[in-house]
Amino acid sequence: MLIVEGINVYYDLAHVLKDVSLEVHQGEIVALIGANGAGKTTLLKTISGLLQLTSGRITFLTEAIQQKSVEYIIKAGISLIPEGRRVFPAMTVLENLYLGAFLRNDRVAIRRDVSHVFELFPRLQERSMQLAGTLSGGEQQMLAISRALMSRPRLLLCDEPSMGLAPILVENTFGVIRRLREQGTTILLVEQNARMALSTADRGYVIQNGRITTTGRADQLLDNPDVRKAYLGIASVEPTSADKEGIRGA
Repeated sequence: MLIVEGINVYYDLAHVLKDVSLEVHQGEIVALIGANGAGKTTLLKTISGLLQLTSGRITFLTEAIQQKSVEYIIKAGISLIPEGRRVFPAMTVLENLYLGAFLRNDRVAIRRDVSHVFELFPRLQERSMQLAGTLSGGEQQMLAISRALMSRPRLLLCDEPSMGLAPILVENTFGVIRRLREQGTTILLVEQNARMALSTADRGYVIQNGRITTTGRADQLLDNPDVRKAYLGIASVEPTSADKEGIRGA
């Protein structure tokens, strides 16, 4: 569905993405993990057309989109849930949702989609006429996800959906992500909570200093000693040389 091939992206003179390649197949959840500043958000912004690449190619459903506008990419079926939610605080919940469908003119279907996101997040229906800026952090995250869904994406780009959320809300958010995949939405997930991301995803990529360094099935990455040490806070269970000497001398 999505193929990113050898892309390079700069911020002024800073080389942020360096020959990055990855693939997302239809029906998958693919996780992208890495430290702050590794290039995760830059990659999502580049795929969605918010940033321009210097070289490389991005293909979505067999069409090259690296030179296309944000509007074109949304119409093609890619929607971004931005880091930090980015809801419109002076607009109501309902107005934010309708803004997510601004490229559509099928009013009956739009109303059905509003009902659908209210089924996913009943709390939003209770607050439909409330200003988005008065919502809690968790409610704003629900709204950001719902607003992205209003464009009917085939590929959903999720940037740090658990940021700033209480643990119970993190579980709820990832439950919704899994449910969206079951309903047919493909997802590329950027997430600092590497354990939760890899527990949810089918496959994963690790990005370090703007380069993809490791890729594999999500369960393989969860068991990878380097990934466990760097991103899961778990040291390898293999005994050190000193431990082995101690065992032999016992």
